[in-house]
Amino acid sequence: MNSSTSILSWLFSHLRPYSSKVVFALIALVVGAMSWLILGQGIKMVVDQGFVAGDESMLLSSLVLVLVIAFIGSIATYCRFYLMVWLGERVCADIRKALFSHLVTLSPSFYAESRTGEVISRFTSDTTLLQSVVGTGVSMALRSLVMFIGALILMAITSTTLTVYVFIAVPVILLPIKLLGKKVRHFAKISQDDVANMGTLIDESLHEIHTLQSYNHERQSVNDFDASAEQIMQSASKRIHYRALLIAMIMFISLSSIFIVGWIGAIDVISGAITAGELTAFVFYAVLAGGAIATISEVIGDLQKAAGASERIVELMNTVSDIPIDSSASNLSTQADEVFEKPAVNVNIKGFRINEQALVEANKPILTLHNVGFSYPSVPDKEIIHEVSFKVMPGQKVAIVGHSGAGKSTLFDLLMRFYDIDYGDILIGDTAQKSISTHDIRRQFALVPQDAVIFATTVLDNIRLSNPAASKEDVVEAAKLAFAHEFILDFVDGYETQLGERGVKLSGGQKQRIAIARAILAKRPILLLDEATSALDATSEKYVKQALDSLMTKTTTLIIAHRLSTVINADNIIVLEKGRVLAQGKHAELMAASPVYKEFVELQLS
Repeated sequence: MNSSTSILSWLFSHLRPYSSKVVFALIALVVGAMSWLILGQGIKMVVDQGFVAGDESMLLSSLVLVLVIAFIGSIATYCRFYLMVWLGERVCADIRKALFSHLVTLSPSFYAESRTGEVISRFTSDTTLLQSVVGTGVSMALRSLVMFIGALILMAITSTTLTVYVFIAVPVILLPIKLLGKKVRHFAKISQDDVANMGTLIDESLHEIHTLQSYNHERQSVNDFDASAEQIMQSASKRIHYRALLIAMIMFISLSSIFIVGWIGAIDVISGAITAGELTAFVFYAVLAGGAIATISEVIGDLQKAAGASERIVELMNTVSDIPIDSSASNLSTQADEVFEKPAVNVNIKGFRINEQALVEANKPILTLHNVGFSYPSVPDKEIIHEVSFKVMPGQKVAIVGHSGAGKSTLFDLLMRFYDIDYGDILIGDTAQKSISTHDIRRQFALVPQDAVIFATTVLDNIRLSNPAASKEDVVEAAKLAFAHEFILDFVDGYETQLGERGVKLSGGQKQRIAIARAILAKRPILLLDEATSALDATSEKYVKQALDSLMTKTTTLIIAHRLSTVINADNIIVLEKGRVLAQGKHAELMAASPVYKEFVELQLS
């Protein structure tokens, strides 16, 4: 979809669901345009039968007729303007909704390569431009087109000879539209890209204002922003230049044609070929036609800008997630050995839920990784996870230890299928992960990250993020289990307190307890815990550990472990090093068998 025609076709396809309103708007547009066209005949009557004939009664009748036509045209103009602007707002809202619905399905690999500020720009400046074009620009263009065609017809009826002269100018007018329109579209797209880059700069600077100010980086940030703003200005100047040149050329050609034809018409009046009223009406229609062409040329500039904005949005809409929402059972496990049983193949399972009781009775694992390998799409030659295999039984507490960069957090991402594995198998229960929809995969896991994510909304909504249908009573119960209820009540508005952007009103420990309450409320069978106490002070750590203990008694837990106290009590400890499982077992076994684990313990003790 590269041409302006195809892109604008995509844009206007969003009007189809509102075809009845489009029809009414077009009717109002035609009635309004015809009213102004008929007005020319009224002017002709005033001149020929009123002024020239000296008939006062006819002059009065013509005046009343002109006022009635003007009134009808005004009513039609209201209806046209209201409906077209409403349609513009509606299309803009629909595009934003469709774009956001698509963006939340894209995998983390997309956002690892894309800048958030640029994506936000698509929602703001790009869609606002589309709203303006659909709501106002198209209305003006269609009205002008009807006026232009109607004016040409009435000009031909009034004087065929003069109309022929006018038609000579039409190809001359179309030439700059053809040549300069492409330039306007090209620089419009560049301008929108520059605005997106500036949005990214603002987003990063203001979100990380604490770090920025800590290193006295304000002046450099201002300089970077100034440079970005100047870049926008340079791109805009080129766009404005070509657009202004387009409008000026069309206006000059149009007005020159009108004046030349008017001069020829004046000679015809003197010779008696046409009447003064006919010439007046012809000039009136010529002015309408010229004004219509000027308006159309201006709207064409807007449409070129809209094409540039639409192209950027369509690029996003056409971005395909590398993790399908509903997976097919491709690449299911075909390997099995005496340790790992062959999985039951269920294609695209809907409403999947782990049956923990059945797994316990059958003595089967709740999670199985068999020979799993993975490389990030951005660096396919560097394997992060290499032939990893282990099992997790229902109710177990499994700790994963290793140096930074060993692949611990990547394992969590693979379990929740934020990325697809390159080879091997992951089983949830006895079902292959790739045969389950991503929605249902993530319903099996509750995640408590090391850095808790808090949204700029109320305490209640932050906890209820994991279970939007939960009642307030359920939220309060979860907060109590997470040892968060007491400090929440200390807020003036309690559970309705607005926490600010990224939870600015909360301490680190409070954020973690909100995140734990969220996980408790989710009631998921498997807990993924990127040990949440490693960056907390002693008092906060005490409360968070109590909250985690109450949570872990009810779930199967995988912990990325940073502290010895967590590791010692684990049912199984997996030692990772450069994406490989070096050893696994209980604490005492590993102290004797794994030098890497022993080093980890000694570092903790020191």
